[in-house]
Amino acid sequence: MSSPAPIPRRLASALALALCTLPAFAAQDDPRHAEIKDLDEVMVRATPLPQTAESLTRPVEVLAGSRLDEVRAATLGETVNRLPGVQSSYFGPGVGRPIIRGLDGARVQVLSDGLAAGDVSTVSVDHAVSIEPFLADQVEVLKGPSTLLYGSGAIGGAVNVVEGRIPEQATATPLQGRAELRAASGNDERTGMLRLDGTSSSGNLVFHVDALHRETGDYDIPGHAGIEAPHDDDDGDDHDADDHDADAGGTLANSAMRTDSAAFGLSWIGERGFLGVGSSLYNSRYGVPGHAHDEHGHGDEDEDHGEEDHGDEDGHEDAVHIVMDQRRHELRAGLDALGAFDTLRVKLANTSYTHTEYEGQVVGTVFDNDSTELRAELVHRDWAGWDGAFGLQGSRRDFRAVGDEAFVPDSRSRDVGLFWIGRRTFDTLDLEIGARHDRNRIEVDAATAIGPSRDFDATSLSAAARWHFGEDLHLSFGLDRAQRSPTAEELYSNGLHVATRSHEFGNPQLRHETANRVELGLHWHRGPLTLGASLYALDYRDFIYLADTGIEDGGVTARLWNQADSRFSGGELDLRWTLLDNDSGRWTLRGFGDVVRGRLTGEGTQEVAFAVPHGDHAHHYTAELPLSGDLPRIAPWRAGAELRWEGGAWRAGLGAIRHARQDRVAAHETATPGYTLVNANLAWHHDTASGQALELFVDGTNLLDEEARPHTSFLKDLAPLPGRSVAAGVRLFF
Repeated sequence: MSSPAPIPRRLASALALALCTLPAFAAQDDPRHAEIKDLDEVMVRATPLPQTAESLTRPVEVLAGSRLDEVRAATLGETVNRLPGVQSSYFGPGVGRPIIRGLDGARVQVLSDGLAAGDVSTVSVDHAVSIEPFLADQVEVLKGPSTLLYGSGAIGGAVNVVEGRIPEQATATPLQGRAELRAASGNDERTGMLRLDGTSSSGNLVFHVDALHRETGDYDIPGHAGIEAPHDDDDGDDHDADDHDADAGGTLANSAMRTDSAAFGLSWIGERGFLGVGSSLYNSRYGVPGHAHDEHGHGDEDEDHGEEDHGDEDGHEDAVHIVMDQRRHELRAGLDALGAFDTLRVKLANTSYTHTEYEGQVVGTVFDNDSTELRAELVHRDWAGWDGAFGLQGSRRDFRAVGDEAFVPDSRSRDVGLFWIGRRTFDTLDLEIGARHDRNRIEVDAATAIGPSRDFDATSLSAAARWHFGEDLHLSFGLDRAQRSPTAEELYSNGLHVATRSHEFGNPQLRHETANRVELGLHWHRGPLTLGASLYALDYRDFIYLADTGIEDGGVTARLWNQADSRFSGGELDLRWTLLDNDSGRWTLRGFGDVVRGRLTGEGTQEVAFAVPHGDHAHHYTAELPLSGDLPRIAPWRAGAELRWEGGAWRAGLGAIRHARQDRVAAHETATPGYTLVNANLAWHHDTASGQALELFVDGTNLLDEEARPHTSFLKDLAPLPGRSVAAGVRLFF
């Protein structure tokens, strides 16, 4: 991919025209540019029972207002990865999926206003999430099992992106919105965004429109992209200067990207409810750094199976890039005051998704995913002292893969779930309980799959309590029993997976996994100090994981999906201290830290036989998989601090996050050196006499230009994180 051109003239002209000609309507009540200081101001939309982030008995993190503006990034994972207990996967700048307490992929559900995103980001680590963070009103992270609300795919947690594309109530003014233009130095980024929300004069018709365009070039890096093996000094931070690839340093080749997103929604608002429809599109083209296809994997052992970079149009003809396109149509409706019930909410979404992997200009593999999801929530009033909600969730997914490297067969998944969640207050005790049962079926063609179609039942139970020891101290306790059914890729993978440079083999005999969680949390605030802390442990029975066999075929590693008992344990700490609040402004110091350990808890090893296909024959192997030891790609502990200042129209922040060296590694996995990332931001906010607001901002990331290779990344030895970059731009709220 070549360096990007400037923002298309038509988009720039449209944004300029919109900013100059929109009427000057008041915007003081618009929460999208408000400063969110306290969690009790933020309503959590991911749960059917209306609660604030402060009152929720379950662990939750929320980004909204200026806090969200300061961390918005091109991927959802990068947007949330400064929250305690939350990190991001990494497969180049176009791919970043949230990791919650060491769990990712099919265990973390990514939601768009309460419905699944409809992409295939769980199928492979090089597949992006089809949600644009720059268009979000707020981002909610539910930490810990969320199967009670969202089923099997949320056993590790859920991230709900509130976009408001289908309005559920009239706007505070006839027309309101926001726009942003920004540019960045480290990757030549050019981004333009516009959002409009308005209400007709009758107050019954409400509309929403948004659009975004982003282009970046290959991003700058400190040093060289690849290393032969991680080497470090006594502190575990420095790489041997001689260990790098043959490419010139300073820029990560094939890391450019381009993204376009747009949506339209229209709702009719009545006295007792609403009915709305909406359509959206998301298109992204991004390079996969460190990857170029070769002629590997299908010949005899004496063939050359090494990776050969042939390049893109600038001399790298076989560089791998991905074009993904998603079209989504939604229907949402709500009714209020239904006798014994408070509200009924119904959501229906149909999503068509296509993901095409190119080798230079040649189509390699195409992934198609058509999905439909229905969700209904019926909130009831006081029943024997309990407020609660019944829920029904059903989904259908038709997945197809076409190409020489389609390592997952075509499949059809059908899921149906029923749940109830209730809460009750006993004097100083808030109690929440719930139960859910899911029925999952995965159908495959027996002629092409390595195993038969499967049916699974999953049952989840949950209880959480919060004790109020006065107004300053809250103690919370949670217990969960959650189950997850295997996915199609875990059951039926069978072939070369170029994204991870491995032969990947599923296990059609996998059982569902069961997680039992216990968590203890503490929240204390007095005067200028606020402290939050939590300790948790999860015991998994039949945990499903991708095991590295240590066996190479044609220079490509073989990995097998396997099951074994495991345990995850960890803790989080978040401290906020208002140092000063006087004429000089409000000075706030924040410190946080998190740690998680994931390991297998069995004994001995398991012998597994597998065969790597090569045309009309196969190479047969036997692997010894350990049933104890550390799990792969678990992030190390980290600690961070931030000093924040707000005074008048100005606000600024300076922070650093230390990521420790990770040497608790799985079999055949290498250690990762530690690194420190320093970030800063500065913004000037001006409210005009007409009620509009203008904001100028400058954000700096990785200001020390440090080489950073996340342990969670499959590309850690091929592609470091971006180096120093400074972004600047303008936001307009109206």
